Amino acid sequence: MIKENQKLFNSLNVITDGLLIYPMLPLAFWLRFYVLPGGIISISLQRYLVIDIFFTISQLFLYAAFGMYQSFRRTRLLRELPKLGGVSLLNLLLMMSWLFIVRESDYSRQTLFIFFVLYVCAVSVKRIILRKGLRYMRSKGYNLKHVIIVGSGRLAQKYLEEIHRDSELGYHAVGYIARERNEDLNLPYLGGFDEMETLLDQKRPDEVISAVGMSDYELTPRIINACEKAGSKLSIIPVYADYMSSRPQFDDLNGLPLLNLRYIPLDNWANAFCKRAMDIIGSILILVLSSPVMLICAIGVKLSSPGPIIFKQQRIGLNKKPFTMYKFRSMRVNNRQDVGWSSKVDDRKTKFGSFIRKYSLDEFPQFWNVLKGDMSLVGPRPEVPYYVELFREEVPLYMVKHQVRPGITGWAQVNGFRGDTSIEGRIDHDIYYIEHWTFWFDVKILWMTVFGGKFKNEEVMVGSEAGHGT
Repeated sequence: MIKENQKLFNSLNVITDGLLIYPMLPLAFWLRFYVLPGGIISISLQRYLVIDIFFTISQLFLYAAFGMYQSFRRTRLLRELPKLGGVSLLNLLLMMSWLFIVRESDYSRQTLFIFFVLYVCAVSVKRIILRKGLRYMRSKGYNLKHVIIVGSGRLAQKYLEEIHRDSELGYHAVGYIARERNEDLNLPYLGGFDEMETLLDQKRPDEVISAVGMSDYELTPRIINACEKAGSKLSIIPVYADYMSSRPQFDDLNGLPLLNLRYIPLDNWANAFCKRAMDIIGSILILVLSSPVMLICAIGVKLSSPGPIIFKQQRIGLNKKPFTMYKFRSMRVNNRQDVGWSSKVDDRKTKFGSFIRKYSLDEFPQFWNVLKGDMSLVGPRPEVPYYVELFREEVPLYMVKHQVRPGITGWAQVNGFRGDTSIEGRIDHDIYYIEHWTFWFDVKILWMTVFGGKFKNEEVMVGSEAGHGT
């Protein structure tokens, strides 16, 4: 039943998107030429309506191609809306390029831009309302996806916790099948593996989740066969799920599937090119615009205490290669700068050093590191070699962060994992960023860095001049 409902829902989703997009161009035409001043009509509304047909069709096609009509259950709204805006912008650029190629450049760019804003807002609002409606229905017990869990160990417990934690997804666990009852699993026990085929025929779940541990892993072929006989959709949580990316990638070796445990979008040369281009342009602009501020900082550091203006320290960067990171010196010269910890109250800091660290002005020389290619505007914060060697033994997946360039700011930092905070929490956020990188994700982090409070509170640094800042 859930499959039929999903097909109907997807069809209605496509139709309503089309009904929202198409009227927005004539509305944009009216706003531009009859409401806003200075409008001179050079192309009739009828001609706009013709290209509107092709634009609407191509937009729906691109939405489908980029997975915008897949089930909402596994996609968060905060991920969906930026993706929707990006795909819409791509379609607008394609249409404008096509108009230029066919020498139809007389169409009003202002009208097209207003059209873009209107329909993106309309489709976004529709999806927000739709999500809220589905959430309400699921809270009342409708539109639920009924699943049976196979297994009763740690993976089954983790899956159960996730679907309970995020009830908006609309999953309802009917019960579990396992060798024996597990009292710690707060779920009805349906029976053993010998009864699996009968249970699947009786319960007719929308999906079966195989969450067996290593001790039952040899039963996987049996689980697959039982689901195929019952016609039940099967999803498998691998026993090595803790070591996998949330978005693994498969390669094909003459028909033999190869699973890449960790997919990194920045391994794609086009993605890497876009990120590096943003780093170069952004660092040059900031270095030029901030040069008067940096001159004042340099003078202040020099007058505040004896020693160099620029603090230099070895950090570990891309591919575990060391590099020299630069900052304005905010402390008196000391002999603990490679392994020490600094705090908000630290007698080694100068008064001027406290000021520039409070507003993150000491970070500005790092934009030179970005321009050189040692760092990026956004990425995991780099650490001193001492702490890299310490954490690599203590923190699972710690070294994964070195598969991308370190950054001046990052997803962990804008979520509060700065200074003397959980290393595990920081690494979890760093890995999420590495595996889910997009150009717009970087833009979001930069926006949160500037407007989300990073410059309002002084960080407690790990490995700052005492180790100068993670």
